[in-house]
Amino acid sequence: MTFPLYVFDAYGTLFDVHSAVARHRALVGAEADRLSELWRTKQLEYTWTRSLMGAHRDFAALTEEALDFAAARCGGVSPNAREKLLSAYQTLDAFPDVAPTLQALKDRGARLVILSNGTPAMLESAVRSARLGDLLDESLSVESVGAFKTDPRVYELVERKYGLKPDKVSFQSSNRWDVAGAARFGFRAVWINRSSAPDEYHEFRPAAVLNGLAALAAM
Repeated sequence: MTFPLYVFDAYGTLFDVHSAVARHRALVGAEADRLSELWRTKQLEYTWTRSLMGAHRDFAALTEEALDFAAARCGGVSPNAREKLLSAYQTLDAFPDVAPTLQALKDRGARLVILSNGTPAMLESAVRSARLGDLLDESLSVESVGAFKTDPRVYELVERKYGLKPDKVSFQSSNRWDVAGAARFGFRAVWINRSSAPDEYHEFRPAAVLNGLAALAAM
């Protein structure tokens, strides 16, 4: 079954959030893997905390704050390493299955859209550097809402923009909490479980669980 609209989370789904540290492992040192995991964890924590407080600050700023916290917990990084890591986050690597899957869906006539916590500038940079611009129709940012996922107003951006009922939209994310939010909103929510993580949020089940994007084109 081909849906008229496929909506993709960006970070962790299309783009490898750990590729920034991977590029500069030598600058970070022995704590590189721990720093990368903590950077991502705190980045997400800050989005949820600020949304609950009603104190929005954009994803680029929170990404910097999260890096500074992670670096401090891991023994620190040099100003040069910090600059390079933040720059690398603007041009994260796309997973190998992304472009072929997007192309297959596009060939079937589907619209392909990003819905992300990222700022418009961050998303533009990531899409351009990964050379996905010809495959994606648009990138929607939470900045027009002033809150992060899983606020229902974020998912409403898709409904308002394209005039489709939620059950006509296939939503893909590697983040189980994002899948839960999308499922509750009414999207056909597909969990791209790249890390074989255990399930959670059992009240809001995904329509499908895939170990990568490639299988999406075969559904």
